[in-house]
Amino acid sequence: MRVIAKPMLRKFWESSPKYRDAKRQMTEWHNYCATAKWSTPHKLKADLRNASILKNNRVVFNLCGNKYRIVVLMDYVRYGMLIRFVGTHKEYDEIEDIEHI
Repeated sequence: MRVIAKPMLRKFWESSPKYRDAKRQMTEWHNYCATAKWSTPHKLKADLRNASILKNNRVVFNLCGNKYRIVVLMDYVRYGMLIRFVGTHKEYDEIEDIEHI
């Protein structure tokens, strides 16, 4: 998969010393996704059971024991992932309409 907007990950973990623990897992997540080839939501879910499949081709990934979340817009035909949100679980819960971010 082509993971687009990797700088959003770096910006997040560099934004505060309290988020530095996210660097390793977000880097590992990025590297894993970059080598994956998910052609359907079902194949993604079979590979990463903790991923949440949402409407409008959105997928939520939980990192660091569900402390952080990454929301991506998937393009299964072109094998692409556009990072739309990186933040804490609390910040994610405050999003009113996740399917449109």
